[in-house]
Amino acid sequence: MEFLPIEVEKHRKYVIPFRRDSFIVSFGTDKDFGTEEDYLTWIENQSAKYPEGFVIVVENGIPIGQLELTLRQYEGNEIGYVNLYYLIPEKRGAGLGRNLHEYALKFFQNKGVTEYHLRVSPSNKQAITYYKKNGMLELKSELGGKVIRMKGTI
Repeated sequence: MEFLPIEVEKHRKYVIPFRRDSFIVSFGTDKDFGTEEDYLTWIENQSAKYPEGFVIVVENGIPIGQLELTLRQYEGNEIGYVNLYYLIPEKRGAGLGRNLHEYALKFFQNKGVTEYHLRVSPSNKQAITYYKKNGMLELKSELGGKVIRMKGTI
């Protein structure tokens, strides 16, 4: 498994459908996805800041997933933030998520943070179970109950 920095033009045919699918899995629809161009611009800007945090996950030469990892402020502290953990449907449940999680932990450790967060839809029970299995705790409901903020430590 390889983690390759996202090159927007080269990987656009993967990052857009991967992100759209993440919305459908999480919320049952991609209606809040926004425009493709806005998303690609956001990826370009964020990957310029965190090139090793915005990666396509490749197995045997085939893109099978994506990670979007950043740093941000939360209640006065700098934390790691997982914007996206993504594996294509046929690779889910095969233990490959562990590789993505280990990559993310190493990224955050290299950035000097000891805490990381993500937000997940309360209906995405499979993801919540996975995150809890990896030591994450539910912090609070946000966005009017649309997501749950979870916290992990490194």
